[in-house]
Amino acid sequence: MNESTEGNDRAAAARPTRSIDARSLRALAHPLRMRILEQLGDDGPATSARLSETLGESTGTISWHLRHLAEHGYIEEEVGRGTKRERWWRAVREKQVLDTAGMRSDPQTGQALSVYHQQYLERQFRRAAEALSVAPQGPWVGAGTLSDWSGARMTPDQLRALNAELLAVIERHLPDPDAPVDPAARPVLIQLQSLLAKPKDTAAS
Repeated sequence: MNESTEGNDRAAAARPTRSIDARSLRALAHPLRMRILEQLGDDGPATSARLSETLGESTGTISWHLRHLAEHGYIEEEVGRGTKRERWWRAVREKQVLDTAGMRSDPQTGQALSVYHQQYLERQFRRAAEALSVAPQGPWVGAGTLSDWSGARMTPDQLRALNAELLAVIERHLPDPDAPVDPAARPVLIQLQSLLAKPKDTAAS
């Protein structure tokens, strides 16, 4: 399974790509670290004090996790801003891809993968719920969509081909991050989930 693990998903196609290995995954797969990375990706650079206030954790705890994220290349210090006592951190501007094939063979990495999946899906569901809580106005009415094909049956190769084609279409439509921003453009939420469904109970009654 290939997954995007970006702090935010804006114009990922134009960014350099980094493949996350098992060691880096284990470093990321912590609920608070993932919340910190999400916060930096969504709201931009912040200090440990600001993150502490937003996330309700002590500055010492936040600082420890920030150093851990920086050590593994998920965030970086914003040069030329702040002081020695007040460091500003930002999410690294790159597309990060996680290939989970074979990762469950190691118990420690498999556990980290489960934590990551749980936190990642909770984040995506929360973002979708927040988006649906605001009624669209004007030309945005009817522009979005919710679709489901849960009854589909496919082979592994067919699913891989579908994912590759859908991702290529999405990336083709993402704007160039260095181009002037269209005044009519607004942040939108794009999510793609294609998973092997849990088998239904087939026990005879």
